[in-house]
Amino acid sequence: MDLALLRTFVTVHRAGSFTRAAALLGLSQPAVTSQIRTLERQLGRPLFLRQARGVTPTSIGDELAHKTAPHLDALVEIAESGLTDDSSLRTLHLAGPPEFTVERALPSLSRLTGEDGRAFALRASFGNAEETLEGLAAGHHDLAIGTARPRGPLLTATALCDEVHVLVAAPHWAERAGVEKLSDTDAPALKNIPVVEVHESLPFVARYWASVFDARPSGPATVVAPDLRAVLACAVAGAGLAVLPRYLCAEALQRGDVVALHDPPVPPLRTYFLVVRTGTLVMPHIARAHEWLLRTAADWN
Repeated sequence: MDLALLRTFVTVHRAGSFTRAAALLGLSQPAVTSQIRTLERQLGRPLFLRQARGVTPTSIGDELAHKTAPHLDALVEIAESGLTDDSSLRTLHLAGPPEFTVERALPSLSRLTGEDGRAFALRASFGNAEETLEGLAAGHHDLAIGTARPRGPLLTATALCDEVHVLVAAPHWAERAGVEKLSDTDAPALKNIPVVEVHESLPFVARYWASVFDARPSGPATVVAPDLRAVLACAVAGAGLAVLPRYLCAEALQRGDVVALHDPPVPPLRTYFLVVRTGTLVMPHIARAHEWLLRTAADWN
């Protein structure tokens, strides 16, 4: 049986789509369709059920993927190891949200490349969760950082760390709100403080209000800036309250540029995931970056 046909089959099985598999393989969609049909003729059984959006594997298709995928991944590892020598330098393409990637992931991986310049070259790009995962699935990135665990067999996610969210504002807003008396039922005390957010939908503030106050924010954002570092700068300048990751505002809190308006017993959390295309952790440069980030994330707070 042709290994190229099996490779195409496993890619389609993981991608759930001939179109997406074609992009990953660098082939045209008709070529992928032809290869799958050839394999189905050789086996005498259908491997996928065609649907309006993508394909679903048959029971035979699932069984074949279960048997063949580990061996194909092992062959990729052998090929990658054989092609790597002292003169070659693989490039790791990393993607993720700008703030977390800049403040956490890039400094960590830069230390790794600095200590061992032959580990890999590093290229980073930023985007929202949907863009990042789509780019990873299409083969544009090797490793992605996201805040949701992707569905389906194409992508594999590993929990990286939890991010604690803090409700902050400049000190004069805390005085107006009587922050020393603020409790978990005192969301109305904050209704007259303007809101600074990354989007009109108030993703951070709404999540905090729902989790801590069991309520909705009372009004729209006064300032919207699509970067949490800009949100912090506006909060320091007195534009209003904001919900920010603790790691991002820790220094501002220590300096007194902003103060925490609330200290809930269980603060809201957001989990970050490391995401790869299934099977690519056999590649040494991806595996090393993945392992390094998991190890260094244990010291993040």
